[in-house]
Amino acid sequence: MDELTQHYLDYLIIEKGLSDNSLMSYSADLAQYLTFLEKNGIVDLNNVDTAVILAWLIDLSKKGLSAKSRARHLITVRGLYKFLINEKKVTKNPMKNVDIPKTGLSLPKIMTISEVATLLEVPDIRNPRDLRNSAMMEIMYGAGLRVSELILLKLQDINLDANFVRVMGKGSKERIVPIGSHARSITQKWIKEGRTILLNKTSTPYLFVARAGKPMTRQSFWKIIKKYSLLANLSKNITPHTLRHSFATHLLEGGADLRSVQTMLGHSDISTTQIYTHISREYLMKMHEKYHPRK
Repeated sequence: MDELTQHYLDYLIIEKGLSDNSLMSYSADLAQYLTFLEKNGIVDLNNVDTAVILAWLIDLSKKGLSAKSRARHLITVRGLYKFLINEKKVTKNPMKNVDIPKTGLSLPKIMTISEVATLLEVPDIRNPRDLRNSAMMEIMYGAGLRVSELILLKLQDINLDANFVRVMGKGSKERIVPIGSHARSITQKWIKEGRTILLNKTSTPYLFVARAGKPMTRQSFWKIIKKYSLLANLSKNITPHTLRHSFATHLLEGGADLRSVQTMLGHSDISTTQIYTHISREYLMKMHEKYHPRK
């Protein structure tokens, strides 16, 4: 069970870009959960059912945890099972029928437009690897991709003449997302000049290649983002997912409608996309306060 939860924590660091403080909270919550299971003779996460989850919640309540704290523990464990189901490590989700109370909305962290520009200007595109990394960041921000979608892009998935990228998202759902001139030009340069050098006569269908023609790992790309954010002197905790959040928010701030952003992000439920309207609402309030004559 410890190994499975560690896989989940690695996923939270690399894919979700959790801060150190958030990661410590998740780790503590999961440790308490595993301790409860072990005390009750459960050593396999597949043996947990809804009754066990309810017993665990009662135990948390007896320990004096507030409703908000219990909700946080629930969210942590729900995320664990969702991850393990997707990774085919467990066969059933005991959290499926357990409701989580709404105790407040956590807004995703974003970058300003100038911060994104600063980050994207860091790579020295005369170097093949920097050229690749620059193209990856431009595509990620330009199309709002998930890390897993970005690293698995194939050469045939990008159409530089029509300015779009074909993405295979969650649940094997395909979507078409436009890309802008910056992403187009740097990706074209990568394909023509850098990709051949890094391939070194090997063959692969993947657009962005690492060693021996293999696709880059999520962890490797996470390290690339960290390196460039440090070089750019950005004080925020920048992760690959931050670029996706920024993509959505900047579109909405610029006047894009929610349905269009939902389609580009690949969200099956618009309620998932609506998280970004809260950020845009704050932006609009600031603009109104700053510019309205009767503020």
